[in-house]
Amino acid sequence: MTLKLALEPDAATPPYEQLRAQIAEQARTGRLPVGYKLPTVRGLAQDLGLAANTVAKAYRALETDGVIETRGRAGTFVAAAGDAAERHAAAAAAAYAREAHRLGLTRAQAQAAVTDALRATYGS
Repeated sequence: MTLKLALEPDAATPPYEQLRAQIAEQARTGRLPVGYKLPTVRGLAQDLGLAANTVAKAYRALETDGVIETRGRAGTFVAAAGDAAERHAAAAAAAYAREAHRLGLTRAQAQAAVTDALRATYGS
């Protein structure tokens, strides 16, 4: 298994976000298995023709999301992202539910807002 990335320099999405999204998707789908060692920040930056800070920013976001983990000098690896992603989503959903309740929305109104947001993000 190898990491395959295709960045679009003219896209409205910044390169670090393209990089983050592609690595996250490959980890989520299992194309990059748990424990897969990612290239170093500098190595990947050189391969993609990006600044090292751009790759570092993507790696930091992926680590915050629980998709990857850095093990000191051993390197950066794909983490068990499914569990971390589900915990993060559950925490976000709980925070949303509390905020919707605080705002006085009914359950139906809160669910409609979520449905609309999911439709906007994922499509119909």
